[in-house]
Amino acid sequence: MKKILAITFALSLALSGCGGTKSQEEGAADADQAGKEHPRLQQVKYNGSKQKEVKPSQTAHKKTKISTIGFLEPVDPRAAVKEVKDVGRHLSYVAFFSYRVKPDGNLIGIKDDQALAAAKKQGSVPMLVLTNFTEGNFSPDVAHKIFTDKTVSERLIKNVIQTMRAKGYKALNIDFEHIRSKDRELYNEFLASILPRVKRAGFITSTALAPKSSDEQSGPWHGAHDYKRHGQLADFVILMTYEWGWSGGPPMAVSPIPQVRKVIEYAASVIPRNKIVMGAPLYGYDWILPYKKDNPSAKRIAPQEASELAIKEGADIKYDNKAHSPYFNYTDDKGVKHVVWFENEESAQAKFNQLKYYNLRGIAYWVLGEPFPHNWSMLEDQFNIRKGK
Repeated sequence: MKKILAITFALSLALSGCGGTKSQEEGAADADQAGKEHPRLQQVKYNGSKQKEVKPSQTAHKKTKISTIGFLEPVDPRAAVKEVKDVGRHLSYVAFFSYRVKPDGNLIGIKDDQALAAAKKQGSVPMLVLTNFTEGNFSPDVAHKIFTDKTVSERLIKNVIQTMRAKGYKALNIDFEHIRSKDRELYNEFLASILPRVKRAGFITSTALAPKSSDEQSGPWHGAHDYKRHGQLADFVILMTYEWGWSGGPPMAVSPIPQVRKVIEYAASVIPRNKIVMGAPLYGYDWILPYKKDNPSAKRIAPQEASELAIKEGADIKYDNKAHSPYFNYTDDKGVKHVVWFENEESAQAKFNQLKYYNLRGIAYWVLGEPFPHNWSMLEDQFNIRKGK
């Protein structure tokens, strides 16, 4: 197993600049032309630089120690408990998404009691995810109110610490998104206020960062995220390195390796690598073809479900050697053509290779509840998972 994975590692590095289907840069251009608002990010262009070759002997015979994070949406308490029981042993943290901030500084909670208990039994650290999510999207208005009203901000900080103590959370992740670019320093000031107090209360702190290739990258999903400052204030950061391929955009890999590397390289230039956690998807998408901007949104599909669908439809699974992602085409019972981009063992290995190559703190999965058994067995085979704070 290890020998096979080591060979795969070497091949993935060698093939990273060639082959594949339609380029990710072309996919990004199509997304702009489509005119649909991307829910999380602008596409990040890749300049074509390659990694240095890593010999199999450098990675095949020792396990790297990493932190692993699994984001959980406990909408159905029973399903959430089952998911934690299934994969919690592979996770350093279970991140509960999400406690939503109200404009007055109070919190909207979630049904997390049962899944919290399950996470603790699995030895995973429960992480409270704090968001400015409201009415189906991240709210710049809520964030601005928190940043500018000291009374509200103080109430929020006290509520967060009180909730973490009462519920038994041991770590905090602040995932504020879609913030106005002009609020960047206000966001930094808020983090400089809340994070030290949460640390003094005995908790681990982290933030979520939109994928950026430089500090100049602007816009509502990027401009207010100051990589360097977050790295200084938080114990670690989580890079949301996924959603290049998304439900409203053109078909492409969800987490193409060249774009992921570009984000990591920028992050590593301003943040210590032992503070960087790379994001990874546990899902893919099924698009209707031909792609048109007014098509129905692509359907999210789990890796195992995608593999089973390919078998059912007799589809030939291909592998894009540039994006490091599998895909296949099929025609449904109504004669409608589809393309599916998803994750498999090869694409998981390509992501593990980045952890090793860049010597990162770990990997964070969005989102639990999407079956991908091979990922977890490969993870355990190649890494030692940190447990406890």
